[in-house]
Amino acid sequence: MAAATSAVSGRSYWLLESQVRPPTRPALPDRPLTPVRACVETRSTVMTTANKITITRILLVPVFVVALLHYLDSGREWSRWIALAVFLLAAIGDGVDGFVARRFNQKTEMGAVLDPVADKLLLVLGLVILTLNTSARLDRIPLWLAATVLGRDVMLLLLGVLVYYLVGHATVRPHVTGKVATVLQMACVVWALLKGPTTWLFWLAAAATAFTALSGLIYLGDAVVMIRRRPPPAAGAPKV
Repeated sequence: MAAATSAVSGRSYWLLESQVRPPTRPALPDRPLTPVRACVETRSTVMTTANKITITRILLVPVFVVALLHYLDSGREWSRWIALAVFLLAAIGDGVDGFVARRFNQKTEMGAVLDPVADKLLLVLGLVILTLNTSARLDRIPLWLAATVLGRDVMLLLLGVLVYYLVGHATVRPHVTGKVATVLQMACVVWALLKGPTTWLFWLAAAATAFTALSGLIYLGDAVVMIRRRPPPAAGAPKV
């Protein structure tokens, strides 16, 4: 037996020791995520393996640019090989992160934004540098290829803004011509860095230009279809 004192009356009373037990904590109901827990879970779902590969590709872009510019300025062959290796690594990573995202269900909004950014940074900078190249160390990529690529990308950006404004969302449907255009653009950069025959570079650039323009027309048609199929405005809503 053990003695216990009432905290209110001050009187003592006796209880069996088996009755003196620490109070059990009631089960807590499910509570919403705290900011810290939500942050941790969001980070784990956003920073997937696929997104980490994409971010690595973006970080490789300045390495490629510096190595390429250093070669054009100094003519040191090791800089050219570094530029080529980094470009190939980033280009291969483009296929790897997409495969990982599809295979392991790691598609995220962050990845949907970062993946094309990584592609455009790598390709556009490579094409522009090799187009504006005044050094005789590497063949120049034709101006009309770089102009077609930049023109299509600007058009797609403006179309995306227009479709989002009119429809409320902009969904880009990947097309095989766009993928072929990307591969051919990469092939032009690689061929120039390998110092391949100029004639082959010309035909690679011609094929890349054709597929780039064709993919732009297809995306333009998709945008027109989305705008035409948009739901009619609600009664009383201002007309656009």
